[in-house]
Formats: sequence, C-alpha cells, structure tokens
Amino acid sequence: MAHHLSANKEEGPLKNIVGRSLVIQRIKDLILQVADTDLSVVIYGESGVGKEVVARTLYACSHRARGPFVKVNCAAIPGDLLESELFGYERGAFTGADRPKPGKFEIANGGVIFLDEIGDMPLTLQSKMLQVLQDQEFCRLGGHQEIKVDVWIISATNQDLEKAVEEGRFRQDLYYRLGVIKIYVPPLRERKEDIPLLCDYFARLYSRKYNVSDFEVPRYLVDLFMKYHWPGNVRELENYIKRLVVLGDFEEVEREILSFSKALFPPKPSYPVEDEFLRKIAIELARAEEGHLALKEVKKRVVALVEKKIIDIVLKQTEGNKRQAADILGISYKALLYKIREFEEMEI
Repeated sequence: MAHHLSANKEEGPLKNIVGRSLVIQRIKDLILQVADTDLSVVIYGESGVGKEVVARTLYACSHRARGPFVKVNCAAIPGDLLESELFGYERGAFTGADRPKPGKFEIANGGVIFLDEIGDMPLTLQSKMLQVLQDQEFCRLGGHQEIKVDVWIISATNQDLEKAVEEGRFRQDLYYRLGVIKIYVPPLRERKEDIPLLCDYFARLYSRKYNVSDFEVPRYLVDLFMKYHWPGNVRELENYIKRLVVLGDFEEVEREILSFSKALFPPKPSYPVEDEFLRKIAIELARAEEGHLALKEVKKRVVALVEKKIIDIVLKQTEGNKRQAADILGISYKALLYKIREFEEMEI
C-alpha cells in the first residue's frame, strides 16, 4: 500500500505539497489513502493552486510510479484534435495521417494519464471517454482493433462540474465515473499560514536552480505577502520568488503588491452615518426600554442592522457584484445570500 512510502508526511513525494495548514494535512492523508487504489480522482481548485502537484504526488506515491505520467490539457487542444491526441489514429484516418500514431492513453499504459481542465472536454468526446473508463479499451481513429490499456485516470478542473452537468455541458454518467474520489485544493488566500513555508520552499528551489547563494525573502515582504489576496494563487507567489531570486528587486515587488492590493481593496470612502441608520437603532433601543424585546433579540436586530449597513457599503463598492462582495467580506457567496434574505425577513 502507498503509506509504507512515508509515515512522516514531510518526507518522500509528499514533501512537494508544501504547507502545515489543516486542509493541506488532509490532502496529504487522502493521497496516502487513495494512491494505490486506482480509483479515479478529480482534483478541484482555482487556477494556480497546485492541482498538477497533487496529481503528480498521487502518481509518485503509487505502485504506478515506475510507469509513465502523461499529461493532457483538454482546454489547450482544439476539440476536433483532442480525440486523436487521446486515442491516436491509423494511417489514412484523415487527410495528412500518413502513418499510424499512438494516443496518450496508449503511451500512459501501466501509469497515469492526467486530464487537466477536464470540464472543457467536448460532449462528443465524453461518450468515448466513458467507454474507456468502463472497459479500459478503445479503437484508434480509423482503426477497428480494440486496444486494451491499464491506466489510472486523474483529472483536474477549475470549473464546477456539478453545475456543468445541470447545464448539460458535461455527461452525468462520466462525472460519476471520473470523480469517485474528489480532492479540493483551496485558494492560497484561504491558507495564508502556509505562505512563509512556501516562500522558503521556492527560495531554496530557485536559489539552487539559478546558483544564487544566501538568498532569503525579507521579513517585511513575507508580512506583506500574508496580507495580499493572491488571485493567481501559489503560481503567482512562485513567480514572485523566482523573480526575486534572479533580479533581487525587493522594493519593486513591494510597490507592485501594494498597488495590486489597493486595486483589489480600494480604500473605503468615509461614509457619514446617516440619520436613518441611527434612527433605526434608536427605535430598537426604545422598544427594549418599553419591554417589547428581550436583550438577546435586541442584540440580534442591532447586529443585523450594522451587518446590513456594511454589506450595503461593500455592494456599492462592487457595483452590486455579490460574489466579489462576499470575497471582500470574507464570507461565502451562500452566506451572503442567506444574510440578505434574513434582513428581508426581519424587515430591516
């Protein structure tokens, strides 16, 4: 089984997944549990979070590590070429096919095929994929002979596949077949405690690569990195460290991060507290004085009034974009919708 490779999660292939946050520890545990099962895995997460690192670690922890690891980016290859890329073709299958060519599934035999951006796979190709998952066999384009393969399928996507199924863009049966195990890699802004470790990791990696001695990320920059929102996730942080190792332009990077932070979170204008807002709070206090409300209820209504005021301010900043507002407020989109509905029910 896989876990004989590394009882200590900081050793072996798992050391490439950098972080001590609870969510990263859970991902490492899950990798050890599923690495030798051959159960198909879908890795979810925003662009740049490290989905491929997770896929390669699954592979490296499994008995298939002796076989090939073959990556196919389903978004980068036009739909009509993707089929021949995956399954290969025989001579004469189409104009220009002057010799047979094996596909990625054949090349990955005995190892792993990593289907990146699986959500972009055309519907027409999804049925053939389903057949491969069920039978582990297929025909090349223009061929009649069934080719049998032994391949572990790991996929990744930055899309909501459940939503894609609902909208008819992704086959439900394929969705269930591909995602027996689901691994969610959170954005960097949700695991900021891992930033100092990632800085050290990339600093060591690129110092060795570019032969730079005594490099470390200054403390003030690490502190600034901890406050930044990281829309490009770990990949963005990695690129900054790589650049710092090569150019050493610490002040320029500081200026950039500060200007990006201002763009993401513009300084809040000083809003005068309107009389109407104060009047509503005064009414709640008056009702309490008259004995119409228990303290618990007063607290609930006054907190709701303040929350509503803050949400209104942020929604004004984002021009009504609720997803962006939820991000700025540090709550989930669903939580924001729930609060807005709650305010309506409370008639505040």
